[in-house]
Amino acid sequence: MAHEPLSWNGSQFEVLLDADESRGSIGIFTETVPAPAGPPVHVHHDADEILYLLEGEARVLADGHESNLKTGELAFVPKGAEHTFRVTSKEGGKLLIIVTPAGFEGFFAQVAAKGLKLPEDMERINELAADYNMRNIAPPLSAE
Repeated sequence: MAHEPLSWNGSQFEVLLDADESRGSIGIFTETVPAPAGPPVHVHHDADEILYLLEGEARVLADGHESNLKTGELAFVPKGAEHTFRVTSKEGGKLLIIVTPAGFEGFFAQVAAKGLKLPEDMERINELAADYNMRNIAPPLSAE
């Protein structure tokens, strides 16, 4: 099934496999991120996540551990772990993101359709995030 790419919060998202297509087992999407940028620190209460860097460089914070990824490297984030990333390469970056079980990949279409923006709409974004067993808990990583 073809999925329309969408934009939200400065990033471009393209769902490659969703919950319906995988019978709920896995969600896969790409996120193209300008530099320097990344999501708020957040937690998925029910899903493990893999961040695979397709292009660029990124700093990843997961479960209290920080690492620097280069193209072709990945980070695993177990469910329940606080995490975020920040693309650090000047040209931006692109990640392949895998969540299991599936479901979270639908979040971006919801917030984009409602025109919600970070940080000003954080309360409403977290209300929607709860439907995806996710919560934003702190601002994005700084540029340091």
